[in-house]
Amino acid sequence: MSGTSTSLQNDRLLRAARGEQVDRPPIWVMRQGKQPRNIDTSTKKIEFIALAGRYLPEYKEAKGDHDFFECCRTPEIASTLTIQPVERYENLIDAAIIFSDILVIPQAMGMEVEMIEGKGPSFPNPLKSPEDGQYARIMQKNVDVKAELDYVYHAITLTRKKLRGRVPLIGFCGAPWTLLCYMVEGGGTKIFKEAKTWLFRYPNESKKLMEKIAAICVEYLAQQVVAGAQIVQVFDSWAGELSPSSFKEFALPTLRYISQHLPNRLRELSQEIVPMIVFAKGAWYALDELCDSGYNVVGLDWLQDPAEAVRVARGRVTLQGNADPGVLYGGKAAISKVVEEMVAGFGGGSKGWIVNLGHGITPFVDPDDLKFFFTEVHRCTKL
Repeated sequence: MSGTSTSLQNDRLLRAARGEQVDRPPIWVMRQGKQPRNIDTSTKKIEFIALAGRYLPEYKEAKGDHDFFECCRTPEIASTLTIQPVERYENLIDAAIIFSDILVIPQAMGMEVEMIEGKGPSFPNPLKSPEDGQYARIMQKNVDVKAELDYVYHAITLTRKKLRGRVPLIGFCGAPWTLLCYMVEGGGTKIFKEAKTWLFRYPNESKKLMEKIAAICVEYLAQQVVAGAQIVQVFDSWAGELSPSSFKEFALPTLRYISQHLPNRLRELSQEIVPMIVFAKGAWYALDELCDSGYNVVGLDWLQDPAEAVRVARGRVTLQGNADPGVLYGGKAAISKVVEEMVAGFGGGSKGWIVNLGHGITPFVDPDDLKFFFTEVHRCTKL
């Protein structure tokens, strides 16, 4: 690993992810240091991805006049934004997640992606059909993942140096189904018209595109590990838009491809095999299959009952989650109640559980309320 030789002082997350006993459950949350990327005023839908640095007051100072993707492509800024929550919530959280975006993969595949103020991510020229010419160009392009996404790896290496072993660093990518949604919808959506058109009208072409994305994900995650990532997460943010049948046919095979091929690729690169997390938001119906999908950790959204998830998982994986992010609006009494119920549902947390929200932090959350959430988890999980 080229990231750093500094020894890790807090490996609680890595041990829990591997199913080992820990003194207390590790804590991190998706978007633990940021605001949502934007509110789409046309659909009233909030678009998210797990980044670091955007809801803390110190984010704007570090960002300066740079636009979003400039921040992603500038290692000094990306690394600074990544470690902001670690410093603000010192000794309360057990991981950092690199400041980046799932949509860097479509960019590397040759698609233009913009981040528009007041709207969010936008593809000026989304995929229309397999016959529109762009599909063939994307499928034929040999993506040099190492070169195209070099800025992410530099940011990871620099972040590892800045962390000085305080906590592990999480790398991530978007899942093939979720990336296909953005590539054909052109941005966020409420009805997934284009994505569903692709699945049901062009199923073979959709599968081929998702298979290509999956192969890129494997190389991208592997290069993140080379750069210094110590654990990785695959975000299938739109998994819940699929029926159980469609999830099994389209999304699950590509998630399995990633979990099966990443360890082999890491061995080829003489890298340590790192823990892998899958978060298929909304796919509560597929928990049993996800527990057998090859990942060390399965993330849960807040619609799943912790005790029932523990029953279904049967110790096959570590579970991650799953407090309702909305509780952070509710004040201290509500936060305490949710934390206590969550801890009880997961059995206390000495093994098999990573504390997280059931999705990322939502708009207008007070950073002090998030801090209280962290302190309550510590209070309720002292062994």
